[in-house]
Amino acid sequence: MPPPEPGTQPASASGRAPVLARDLALGACFLAALLVERFMLDPGGARSAAPGVVAGVGLAVAIALRRRFPFGAFVLSAAALCLEVLITSPSWLAPYANLLGVFSVALYGTRRQAWWSLGILLGCVAVYFVARGGVTAPTQPAGVLLVWLAMWSVGYAMARRREEQRTARRLIQERAVAGERARIARELHDLVGHTVNLMLMQAGAGRRVLDKDPEKARALLSDLERAGRDALTELDRVLGVLRSDDPEGDRPADASGLALLPDLAQRMTQAGLRVTVRIGAGLADLPRSLDLTAYRIVQEALTNALKHADAGTADVTLRRDGQWLDLVIRDDGRGPAADYRPGRGLIGIRERVALFDGTVTHGTAGRAGFQVAARLPLTTVAAAAEESAR
Repeated sequence: MPPPEPGTQPASASGRAPVLARDLALGACFLAALLVERFMLDPGGARSAAPGVVAGVGLAVAIALRRRFPFGAFVLSAAALCLEVLITSPSWLAPYANLLGVFSVALYGTRRQAWWSLGILLGCVAVYFVARGGVTAPTQPAGVLLVWLAMWSVGYAMARRREEQRTARRLIQERAVAGERARIARELHDLVGHTVNLMLMQAGAGRRVLDKDPEKARALLSDLERAGRDALTELDRVLGVLRSDDPEGDRPADASGLALLPDLAQRMTQAGLRVTVRIGAGLADLPRSLDLTAYRIVQEALTNALKHADAGTADVTLRRDGQWLDLVIRDDGRGPAADYRPGRGLIGIRERVALFDGTVTHGTAGRAGFQVAARLPLTTVAAAAEESAR
């Protein structure tokens, strides 16, 4: 559905009927007051009753339809006001219907309609005072025109303000959707990329020993099956976290995070990368998003080591340094090339760390190997990131 045209008033189907009913009631009350003024307070006006009634009906209809058809209602009110002053004695109440129409066309109409209404307004004021006669000084029409232009300006400013608010809300919604898509993409990339690479390694190892050592091939196939089941379990867990409306709610018993690092290390070891995990004290009660982020960083770094570095061993160290969480993942592989560029995995790690306003470095680990080091805050910045992740 296309967005509403600038300057128009969006209204839901449930809200249109009460608003229209109020406008119809206002138009009916205005028509009744106009007829009372013409026939009861000014008996002499009965001689020209028909034009006055027609003009009054036109003004009342313009009031009733000023929200739904702002430009048409304003044109109708201007025409009715000119008809009244040209044919019959003008009513002191009739110009206020046109004043309401000026405000409404500037507030509810489009930009083009609002600017076109200025030309019609000038013509209407000129016809009204020329036909009415008795103008002794130009200050009288100038004062009326000034009041009408002031009402137009108020309505136009309110319309532009509403337009800016709608644009701001739309941008906020678009940013929220984009952020959620990026978060889902990171989760699925980490999960699927890690699992597929692990299963490919196990399948390749099983194929190589299938004829020479059937028992070992059978064990590798069992590990492959278990990896697939674990992947399905973790996928369900990830989708549950993404659907959660309360990231700080009760943590389920099988929640992902640093508690699963030993299982991750075991799977990596079975795939050919011997992993040692060292977790320091004080990391038992991390916020859920921070806990999951730390796990995903380690998972992605180990997946890269298994897939790209041709590494045999890897060390994972997590420790608390004051109000910071330090993660270091180091492998003994061939290390990066001199002009290497980060791939999607390292870019995903950088995005995760940036969400918490942390820092990350990666590169050669000593003489050989590759190292990823991340530093994440545990206090106020983490709480802010937790709130934004909602």
